[in-house]
Amino acid sequence: MKTDSALIVTQETLPAAVEALGRIDRDFARALQEVGLPPLRYRAPGFATLLRIIIAQQVSLASAQAIADRLNAACKPVTPETFLALSDDDLRQIGLSRPKQRYARALAKTLIEGALDLDRLVMLDDEAAIESLTRAKGIGRWTAEVYLLFSLGRPDVFPANDIGLMIGAQLLKGLEVRPDRIALEEQARAWRPYRSVAARMLWHYRRQAGAIPDDWE
Repeated sequence: MKTDSALIVTQETLPAAVEALGRIDRDFARALQEVGLPPLRYRAPGFATLLRIIIAQQVSLASAQAIADRLNAACKPVTPETFLALSDDDLRQIGLSRPKQRYARALAKTLIEGALDLDRLVMLDDEAAIESLTRAKGIGRWTAEVYLLFSLGRPDVFPANDIGLMIGAQLLKGLEVRPDRIALEEQARAWRPYRSVAARMLWHYRRQAGAIPDDWE
């Protein structure tokens, strides 16, 4: 099922979406007053962005950026073909761990072989797009959800297994105990159909509070 383009989160639609979220949950209205609008952080769809998300798994934002910068210098542009032309030693010097080298190479080959068509994702609903992405080795649900959120502008995707979102929710709600994935997923049900906007606000709120500002977002 094709996604309604009117629902895509863009720089133009973000302010109204944040205000609508604030009417659902007044804590977000308060957060908007305290820290302002979150950045859109759009990333162009394609192999380079998926690879960037893989790089960012389980490393700090600063480390991920440094690796991405070295990769961009070695691959101009970053495509499946230019990436596969790099040797294992090249990738090691760039900073990719052996597992990430395997995942990235597998993704590049999957795209070249046509087993995964990134252009087709815009025609699929969220769950179908996530299922399509996670068939590729090395792409888990978090990676797929982040891709849909930042690259496809989906309005109602929420990567609840993200530590930054857990911390953001704890801060916003004044919780003594940080929510786990299950608790956060349950809380996020109330934020439909703006869960992607809620995710942006939670990351933004946590960052402005200065709490662990160096993971992927």
